Amino acid sequence: MFATSLGDDGAELCPLQPWQAEEFLAHVDRGREFIGRFNGLPDVVEDVAGARAFLEAYAGKEASDTGLIRAIRLDGTLVGAVILRRLDVPQGTAEAGCWLEPAAVGRGLVTRATRLLIDWAVRERGVHRVEWWVSAGNAPSIAVARRLGMRKEAVLRESYLYRGERHDEEVWSVLAPEWTAAAETAAG
Repeated sequence: MFATSLGDDGAELCPLQPWQAEEFLAHVDRGREFIGRFNGLPDVVEDVAGARAFLEAYAGKEASDTGLIRAIRLDGTLVGAVILRRLDVPQGTAEAGCWLEPAAVGRGLVTRATRLLIDWAVRERGVHRVEWWVSAGNAPSIAVARRLGMRKEAVLRESYLYRGERHDEEVWSVLAPEWTAAAETAAG
C-alpha cells in the first residue's frame, strides 16, 4: 500500500515506519558489512530497539517536516532506503542519502529512487538545493551523484572520523533550476 513503482522490474519506493523495525533489522543484518563500509547505519541498528529508534527518529523528522525515509523494495523485499537526512524547507535545502544491501546492487535502484525523492523535494516542497555528502572512497555513491546531474562542489579533507579512520568527504549538489531543466530536456 502507498507504493510508487520504480520501473517494470518489481522495484518500489514505499514508506518505512517504526512498526517495521524487525524487518528493517533483518535488512540491515543482510547487508551489515557491505553497508557499513561507508555508512554508520549498522553501528546504530544493532537490534530491534535500535531499528525502532532509528525509524522513530525519521518518523519524527517527517512529522516536523525536517527529514524523510523511504524503503526501496524489490519484489516486496526491503533491500535499501533513500533518505532526506536534512530537510530545511524555509531555507530551501536538503541532504539526500541512501544505502542498499548487496543483493540489490547494480540495478539502478538508488538512482531511480533518489530521482523520485529529489523531484518531490524540488517540485512539492520547494527545495532549491539538494546536497549529496559522500566518502571520497565510495565510488558507487559518487556515480549516483553524477547520474543525477549533481556537481561536485568540494572535498572536505579528512573531515569525517569513521571507525577510527579519517575520511575525505565530497559534497555534491543540484539546484532546482538545473533539476527542472534536465527533467524537461529528458521529457523531450
